[in-house]
Amino acid sequence: MAVIRPFCAVRPAVEYANKVAALPYDVYNRAEAKKEVEREPLSFLAIDRAETQFEDSVSVYAPEVYAKAKELFEERISQGIFIEDKQSAYYIYQLEMNGRTQTGIAACASVDDYLDGTIKKHENTREEKEQDRIRHVDTLSAQTGPIFLAYRSQATINQLVSKIMETQEPLYDFTASDGIAHRMWKVTEEAVTTLQEAFAGIQEIYIADGHHRAASAVKVGLKRRKEHPDYDGTEEFNYFLSVLFPDDQLMIMDYNRCVKDLHGLTKEAFLKAVEECFDVTVLDGAKHPQAKGQITMYLENRWYLLQAKQELLAITDPVAALDVSLLQEYLLKPVLGIEDPRTDERIDFIGGIRGLEELERRVQTDMTVAFAMYPTSIGELFAVADAGLLMPPKSTWFEPKLRSGLLMHRI
Repeated sequence: MAVIRPFCAVRPAVEYANKVAALPYDVYNRAEAKKEVEREPLSFLAIDRAETQFEDSVSVYAPEVYAKAKELFEERISQGIFIEDKQSAYYIYQLEMNGRTQTGIAACASVDDYLDGTIKKHENTREEKEQDRIRHVDTLSAQTGPIFLAYRSQATINQLVSKIMETQEPLYDFTASDGIAHRMWKVTEEAVTTLQEAFAGIQEIYIADGHHRAASAVKVGLKRRKEHPDYDGTEEFNYFLSVLFPDDQLMIMDYNRCVKDLHGLTKEAFLKAVEECFDVTVLDGAKHPQAKGQITMYLENRWYLLQAKQELLAITDPVAALDVSLLQEYLLKPVLGIEDPRTDERIDFIGGIRGLEELERRVQTDMTVAFAMYPTSIGELFAVADAGLLMPPKSTWFEPKLRSGLLMHRI
C-alpha cells in the first residue's frame, strides 16, 4: 500500500505563475540556463540553477551558489511572488500538448515507500549528479522539482479528478512560451480523504522520470532523520514532492541515437554487418518506425528500415527485449564497437521531441549515422521495474515535461 499524502505547498501567486514556471533544471546547460534567466528574471531557473546569478568563473557547485538559491527562494516568499498555503491539499496538475492532455495528482510520496520498493525504479543514478540536488534541497530545506510517478489507472481516482475539474475553477491556467498549456486545481476537504484512501489501495508506483531528484530527496530525508533521532515519521522530510499520473494518459516518445563513425567500416561493409540481425530496406524518405522491432536509420543522405529478425523478436527477458537493447546488443556493440553507451563519447542521444530533422542535421554536421527508435511503452517500463531490473540508458523520453516552481514542498 502506498502512502501518498497532501501537503502545504509553496507556490507562485497567480499573476506570476507563467513567469515562474520553468522546465527541469537538467534540460539546460549553463549557457542556456543563463540566457533563459536573462529573458525571464522571475523564472524558477534562477533558483534551480543559481549559478546563473554569478560569473562563469564561479563553479556550479560552489557553496555561494546554493546560498544564493536559498536567498532568492526566501526573498520571493517575502515579496509575495511565492505564497504559502496553510491547509494541506492535493493539487490536480493537467498538461496539454498538441491537443492531448495528461492529468496527474501533485502530492508527497513516502521515503519509506521508496526504500522498501513500493515505489519502483528502472534506472541507476550517478552519485555526482545526486550531490548537486542533495545540496540544493538541503540548503533550501525545500523540494522544488517534482518527481514524475506513474501508477496503473484507477477508476475511483479518475472519476474524482474529473468531477473536481468540472466543478471548480483552476488555480492556474496558462500556456507557456513553448505552447504547453498548464492547469492546476486545489483539492481540499472531503475529496482529500477519498484520494488518500484510493492511493492506499495501490500496490505499486513507478518512477517514470526524475530518478536523480527522487534519490536526492530520499538521501536528504535520511540525513534529516540522523539529525533528528527522535523523529516519528510524520515530519515533512519523510516525504518528497511528486506528481502521479495514471498509466493510460502517458506518452513516451522515442529516444534516438547517433554515432560519430562506422568504426572503420565502409558503408557497404557496415550494411552487410547490419544484415546479420536485421532485414534492411531502403526507404523513400524520413520515416519513424511503425512497430516494435523496427528501427529507421539515416546514413549518407538516405533512410533505411531495419527490421529485427524473428529470433530477436522472440526474446522474452523484459530488458533484453527492449528495442534500445536490441540496437545496442546486435548493432551498436558488435558492429560499431559501442561497448558502454554511458561512457562512449562516439554516441549521442537525441530526444524524440527534436524530430527526425535533428537526426539528419547531426549526420550532416558532426555524426555519421543515426537511428530512430520505436518508443518504449509504459507497459515495458512497468515490466522492467516489476522484475527489479534496470533499463539501458536513455530508454524513455516523456513529454510534456513537468514544470518546476509551480509547487514546492518545505521539509
